[in-house]
Amino acid sequence: MKKDDKKSYHKTTSSDKRKDTSSHNKKDSGKKDKTYGKKLDKASKYYDAPDYIKKKKAGDKSTKPVKKLKTKSDKAEFNADEIRGIETKSLKFKKLDRNVKLISKKTQKSGNKLQEGIRLNKYIANAGICSRREADTFITTGLVSINGKIVTELGTKVMPGDEVKFNDEKINPEKKVYVLLNKPKDYVTTLDDPEGRRTVMDLIKNACEERVYPVGRLDRNTTGLLLLTNDGELTKKLTHPSNNKKKIYHVEVDKPIVREHFDEIAKGIELDDGPIVVDSINYVDNLKTEVGIELHSGRNRIVRRIMEHFGYNVKRLDRVYFAGLTKLNLPRGRWRFLTDQEIIRLKTGMYE
Repeated sequence: MKKDDKKSYHKTTSSDKRKDTSSHNKKDSGKKDKTYGKKLDKASKYYDAPDYIKKKKAGDKSTKPVKKLKTKSDKAEFNADEIRGIETKSLKFKKLDRNVKLISKKTQKSGNKLQEGIRLNKYIANAGICSRREADTFITTGLVSINGKIVTELGTKVMPGDEVKFNDEKINPEKKVYVLLNKPKDYVTTLDDPEGRRTVMDLIKNACEERVYPVGRLDRNTTGLLLLTNDGELTKKLTHPSNNKKKIYHVEVDKPIVREHFDEIAKGIELDDGPIVVDSINYVDNLKTEVGIELHSGRNRIVRRIMEHFGYNVKRLDRVYFAGLTKLNLPRGRWRFLTDQEIIRLKTGMYE
């Protein structure tokens, strides 16, 4: 076959294929339109969309914003105040870097704490008057006033500088502290001593910032439980003679206590300042020189005076129980704060 014939052969073949295609389309045109029913992909080059869609798609591609990478300086300059008053529902704060600190109410709360004040019932409770729930009752009954005006609305705030009175007495807003000390020997129960002796305040000097006072007194040579607090109401309640709080002492004398004296102490004896009756007295571990004495009297040096009345010299005197408190897990010379349950028992008298 010649070269020209070969070329014509190929031309004829390609044209024949196109003719076959066009003839096939003509046969189908009687049944359907050229584009009717065809499902062309929008990505296809044959897809013929309306002009307004073409323009929209072309505009989207040309105006698509380019993401700008944030720098450290951009993050540091971000401030929530810049978007105040703008609709923020569409803002995606979750994508913000964690190093960005938003100015919110929570961050401002600590700075404005003094300006906001505290709730009145909490103020009263911190003063050691009662619990918050009881304070609400006192407020609604009209027993509390702020700056001379009676307040009965719950939730009222006390601002710095306000004068709060409960039952016509000014309330001290200082936080109440309750420290239990196992007092050792050779310490005096005073805030300071003119003679330069060691005081119980030396033992608890790092316990708290508040200034606390001993509840009652123990002799220099008497050891055992001593409560220190700045709660004046509780101190008055525990030390007033009419309240007669329960105390237990472990006493060791210089010679055996005879049975006759033992029975007289149990029945009651007469001292210089009046009669005294103990609640109970018992030997400790069957030792005749050691006894445990339980009483409610708050008179000064009462245990030593009872022993001296019969001619006994006290070698050791230790208070092991006071108003429901014990020395359990509290070594000599150590202190601890009272638990919430112990404070409630002291204030309500539930230990009696």
